[in-house]
Amino acid sequence: MNREREHPISVHDVTVSYDGTAVLSGIGFCVKQGEIFVVMGGSGSGKSTLMKAMVGLLQPARGRVLYGGTSFWEADPDVRRRILRRIGVLYQRGALWSSMTLAENVALPLEEFTGLRPGEIRDLVSFKLSLVGLSGFENSYPSEISGGMMKRAALARAMALDPEILFFDEPSAGLDPVSARLLDELILELRENLHTTIVVITHDLESIFSIADTSIFLDSADRTMIAWGNPRVLLEQSEDPRVRRFLTRGRLSGAPEG
Repeated sequence: MNREREHPISVHDVTVSYDGTAVLSGIGFCVKQGEIFVVMGGSGSGKSTLMKAMVGLLQPARGRVLYGGTSFWEADPDVRRRILRRIGVLYQRGALWSSMTLAENVALPLEEFTGLRPGEIRDLVSFKLSLVGLSGFENSYPSEISGGMMKRAALARAMALDPEILFFDEPSAGLDPVSARLLDELILELRENLHTTIVVITHDLESIFSIADTSIFLDSADRTMIAWGNPRVLLEQSEDPRVRRFLTRGRLSGAPEG
């Protein structure tokens, strides 16, 4: 059996360039089924750029992104569309349509990509919103709810088509600490209850140590990946000062509590 087919996602020697200048180089890793995989690093390290290359928004200059052994960027358009149907993305700013209610936002992909009847869509929308703790807010507009609730509503939309893989781009950005921790708990629940494979792009240390099964660290200076593993293990065992400095925020302390 091709070992690449054993993993939902495999990234091989990916290089991403802007105007001929490499912003990421030689990135390679595998994401296992049902794990929470964190891409971590400081500002400007290329975390979101890597995610764009993985979800079909930015073609790498070199390398391959494989889903279950199928190379996304080498596949024909129909195969790419089928792959994208298996993926849900929670963007950093939520990207909800402000003129639509939460129910209408979540219903949009169901109306676009399924042949479900309106009543079936309404039932599914209510179910998805209940999964993220937003029952009763179907008719609310994004401007009428908190930042944390907007992130959860955007997650409900990302989950609308029952994706096998969920991507989160800086999920705690703009949230207060309590809302950020509640979102972390929701991510853990999704993995536990739905067995979803989850990729999280973040620099939030508390979130990294709370949810990550494994992680990679992107370094902004070398524009590449310089560490791969569970972040707590990396904190204890990595000899690279850049990794330790990031995981301790410059302190020379041990692993965080919890």
